[in-house]
Amino acid sequence: MGANLKEVRERIKSVISTQQITKAMKMVSAAKLRRAQQAIVQLRPYSEKLNEMLSNILSNLDGDASSVYNAEREIKHVAIVIITSNRGLAGALNTNIGKEATALARTKYAEQLDANKVTFITIGKKGYDYVKRVHKGAPVITDYINAFSDLSFSNIAPIASTLMNDFATGKYDAIEISYSKFKNAGTQLFSAEQFLPVLKKPLSAMRGNMKADYIFEPDQKSLLEYLVPTILQTQFHKTLLDTNASEHGARMTAMDKATDNADTLLKELRINYNKARQEAITNELSEIVGGAAALNG
Repeated sequence: MGANLKEVRERIKSVISTQQITKAMKMVSAAKLRRAQQAIVQLRPYSEKLNEMLSNILSNLDGDASSVYNAEREIKHVAIVIITSNRGLAGALNTNIGKEATALARTKYAEQLDANKVTFITIGKKGYDYVKRVHKGAPVITDYINAFSDLSFSNIAPIASTLMNDFATGKYDAIEISYSKFKNAGTQLFSAEQFLPVLKKPLSAMRGNMKADYIFEPDQKSLLEYLVPTILQTQFHKTLLDTNASEHGARMTAMDKATDNADTLLKELRINYNKARQEAITNELSEIVGGAAALNG
């Protein structure tokens, strides 16, 4: 019985120690979440408006040669960018992002996947682990796996530029991005979106069902050469900031639940400990009474 009591005491100490760690991780994630949330909330309206502008402009070019980023080709080679975190303990965040990429590859690009012509580009170590586990033998590029160490625009823009150049030169005929959209600390929206070619806005979605007659200054070519890459870089930057905020929100929620579960487990362990101790005391009293009765007899 003494051994059982000692075991329960050690288990209680272990749970208390774990609970202290989960509380600390929750506080750290909450602090990081505030900064990450502020960054994405400030960028999102700007990025969405620029993306709408890009779609509108490219929809009015009527196949102009300067619109290389909305050129639709026969899809032979595809790149899927999987944006996940570097660390775990964030619930099912990274797994769900990977599942979105897998579902996209197995439905929209099933033919290319079977021919081993779908290349996975991983940003974040957990995405690489997922691809190696689920898509064994598939081409994987890990050049940008540590991009989360610096999420400044100056560090992320070159990655987007490389992807854009790969599309323009024909290395890839389509580029998709699988990431997590941040909604709030407890909710993440997992999405797989087409990055290139840029989707044209259908005429029915335009105001009045009429194409806009843009006036380009200084000229159409010069404006597009600067505007289109900048908008795409901003859009790509947004996906990383979205995933970063989602990671901290998911980890804060997971650690909060882990702390609550530790409380529940502690209550059960303390009840078991008290029962075991009471049983031990009862047994000792019974032995004393039995021994006294034997002596008196």
